[in-house]
Amino acid sequence: MILLGEIVINIIHLIFLILMTLPGGEISKRELHFIWIVDCSGSMRDEGKIQALNYAIKEAIPHMQRESENNIQANLLISALKFSTGAQWIIPPTMVNEFKWTDIEAKGETDLGQAFLLLSEILHIPPMTERGLPPVLVLLSDGQPTDNFKDGLDKLLSEPWGRKAIRVSIAIGEDANTDILQRFIGDGERQPLLARNPESLTKYIKWVSTVVQSASAKPKSQQKSYDGSISNVDIPKPPEMISGATDVW
Repeated sequence: MILLGEIVINIIHLIFLILMTLPGGEISKRELHFIWIVDCSGSMRDEGKIQALNYAIKEAIPHMQRESENNIQANLLISALKFSTGAQWIIPPTMVNEFKWTDIEAKGETDLGQAFLLLSEILHIPPMTERGLPPVLVLLSDGQPTDNFKDGLDKLLSEPWGRKAIRVSIAIGEDANTDILQRFIGDGERQPLLARNPESLTKYIKWVSTVVQSASAKPKSQQKSYDGSISNVDIPKPPEMISGATDVW
């Protein structure tokens, strides 16, 4: 019975792919924005954190691309902004098959509030589309904000796509303020992911890039029973990290 079920699923998937190639029969995919929000303050220079982050995102790119190829519901666009003293976009929305990561350097303060304000400027319609899927916002930070993050977060969550977004945070090292990262997530069922070393950071970034990407293409808001009172997406549990001698952060 299990084998038969797998065959049926594969046939359905093949039919979708065929329909997408027929004249006039193209299935309209919905936009899915995946946004990296990266802390590149001075403390990220310590113990090779920024180098590990650059490496981890580069390692995740081919996995994101393969996952996206299997997603018949969404066109994945990736963008990135960084924050230190101020915040700025470093990669505009880019189709996943064209996405490349350029290494960033660490210096300056930790203006997380500025990053939230900058992000909030695009989380409405336009530039987002009415048919778009809830964006995935991934915050990576190793410390404590040095500006007024609360006003920035309030502004972010006041935007329609800010509220609907799947918000994930990764704490880079034990010194990261996980309370603030939890407030960004805004979901008591999910906690910040704690990366204690380069290996765990790479695994978490790969997990976010693939598993969360896939889950975000199936929001509960597409279901008639969804009332908006709970998380819009069922996200599987993240992988467990086993502590060892390489725990250095």
